[in-house]
Amino acid sequence: MTTPDIFLSYNREDAATAKRFADAFAAEGLNVWWDTALRSGEAYDEVTEAALRGAKAVVVLWSPRSVVSRWVRAEATIADRCKTLVPVMIEACERPIMFELTQTAELSHWSGDAGDRAWLAFLSDVRGLISRYTPTVSAAVAVPQAAPDQPSERGDAPSLAVMPFTNRSGLPEDEVFASGMVEDLIDALSRGVYARVIASSVTARFRIGVLPDIAALGRELNVRYLLEGNIRRSGSNLRVTAQLVEAASGAIVWTERFDRPLSELAHLQEDLIVEVAAHLGTQLFRAGIEDALKRPAGLTAWECVTRSLAAIRVPTADSLTNAIDEASKAVAIDPGYGLAHAVLADILAMQYNIFGPDNPDEVSRIRYHIDRALACDGNAVGVLAHVAYAFCNIGQPQEGLQRARRSISASPGYGFSYLPAGVANIVLNKAEAALGNLSDFRQFEPNSPHEHYAYAWDVSAHLHLGDWAAALRANAKCLELNFDAFYAHCYRAMITAQLGRADEARESMREARRREPTATLTMWELRLTRWTADAPIRQQLLGLLRTVWAEVEAGA
Repeated sequence: MTTPDIFLSYNREDAATAKRFADAFAAEGLNVWWDTALRSGEAYDEVTEAALRGAKAVVVLWSPRSVVSRWVRAEATIADRCKTLVPVMIEACERPIMFELTQTAELSHWSGDAGDRAWLAFLSDVRGLISRYTPTVSAAVAVPQAAPDQPSERGDAPSLAVMPFTNRSGLPEDEVFASGMVEDLIDALSRGVYARVIASSVTARFRIGVLPDIAALGRELNVRYLLEGNIRRSGSNLRVTAQLVEAASGAIVWTERFDRPLSELAHLQEDLIVEVAAHLGTQLFRAGIEDALKRPAGLTAWECVTRSLAAIRVPTADSLTNAIDEASKAVAIDPGYGLAHAVLADILAMQYNIFGPDNPDEVSRIRYHIDRALACDGNAVGVLAHVAYAFCNIGQPQEGLQRARRSISASPGYGFSYLPAGVANIVLNKAEAALGNLSDFRQFEPNSPHEHYAYAWDVSAHLHLGDWAAALRANAKCLELNFDAFYAHCYRAMITAQLGRADEARESMREARRREPTATLTMWELRLTRWTADAPIRQQLLGLLRTVWAEVEAGA
């Protein structure tokens, strides 16, 4: 196939405008590749991709339709990597985050007039790029071969390569910042449990030059995901844009923009690194869950652990049973896997705390898996965090707090560790410290699938402090994230009863009982006793619970 001068990227609904551009380029003697068949996902084949990667210039037509098209976004991303991107606005819209700082021509007014000044300026830019074109040999052939994954029943967290960030500012000091940011991101991510991150020495050679084919690069580096990004000064801010790409498909899994004032950058640099790592860690966690849930059989121990954690997003008797089954499979696959024992202990303890009667034998069973987890891998941050949660749920918060603090000390950016730290402090009547821990959890693990748990424990912390209004606000956030959380409906019943809103209290209690019809008043009294320990608020909550329960029982 002849190398085209121009590859035209557009959304099928903009076909008439795309034809106007294609005809105008052809009239100027330029060879244009554009798919008159209006490609769909099924039609996007090797010929299209070869034309995209071989084109001397890739003209992307941005419109409200194309900015939400994963094909156009993917084509723009590839063109940006190959340094052939020439974007143009054909209709007012907000460009994708990764491209909003790329110089973009404004031709939304253009109707095809060959003498239009804006068109002539754009045409000059396109010709300039074409004239500078030199064929690029894919760097993939020279990538140092990463050691292949060894087949293992344990399995691994998703693998990730952090590529060198592009310095779009062109300033030497920003180049230093971009290089340091990649190193710090790798360090932060490698201490967590959501990804296996390859060393920067493997990817450093891509600091200069064109990135190779993304799928080929993924195969060569033996990674599932690639993180790429850029930095650029925007007014008085330094803007960092990052996106996570699935190597095999080239699909953009996540993209985000982060801004920091240049005047405060020296003080905020660490915060920026933490924020990027936190958002990325949560996305990798979500992607790991989705991938593990798609696999019906042949699971590794890590995948079973991930499926187990996915099951407890809504803690019901059935979901916890499913989670325990998955974690038990992980332990059976690899009895020496500390994380599997830790997660199993965590979920067994959660089941015991929420649904089980006092039972020393069950506590001993949970302690067995705690001890096995610590014996197998007692310094791993994930093991320490899940063990900490298990300790809290069997009534040993001091042990839980100790492990949570060790996990936080080892990896301050691993968000989950702050959740058991908060729970432990609540049970230890340290409500203000708990609120700080729970806030840190949301900061370091933003939009976590388990975020509603943090708000549920916020409710308890505010009640310990006697702030009923704040407790009600936190409870509303918990229900917004997970309306199936029966415990949040019960807490709302008690809080609104305290605030004198009797009708709302009774309706919330009825909702709690509809969502958990097997629960008894005795079970709820035991739960409140466990969740409030010796806090002064306990008797008041028990009194409110009994009152509203009785009113609902009486048909009020």
